[in-house]
Amino acid sequence: MPKSIKVNNVFILTITVSLEDIDTLQHVNNLVYVKWMDEIATNHWSFLTKDTPLPQYVWVVMRHEIDYLKQATLGDEIVVKTWVGETRGITSIRFMEFYSNDVLLVKAKTVWAMLDAKTFKPARIREDVLKVLMPKK
Repeated sequence: MPKSIKVNNVFILTITVSLEDIDTLQHVNNLVYVKWMDEIATNHWSFLTKDTPLPQYVWVVMRHEIDYLKQATLGDEIVVKTWVGETRGITSIRFMEFYSNDVLLVKAKTVWAMLDAKTFKPARIREDVLKVLMPKK
């Protein structure tokens, strides 16, 4: 994944659209955005847990809501912003926005469920995870 930074509680990455991201309509394929969403969420989790690893947990997607507003094409530099929203029980909501030249291309909301890494059974999100997901500014 390309370079990343964190501003307040927003994790920001940049992606340059490559030929493999382009479909027959000459724009970024919808499935590529889903792949990017997974990679970005994984990178954000790794970033958040770099000082406090939490290997006892894994995350799985329960639901995606994606609005495709504008097209991205070969060579475009995409700025992706992601942050964590409401988190309770076993679920956490993640938001993402994809921009090119400050124009919003795609916005997404994903509901993730936390599982125990050994049993793959749902695990309640406790304070140790909340501190990582929702750090104080």
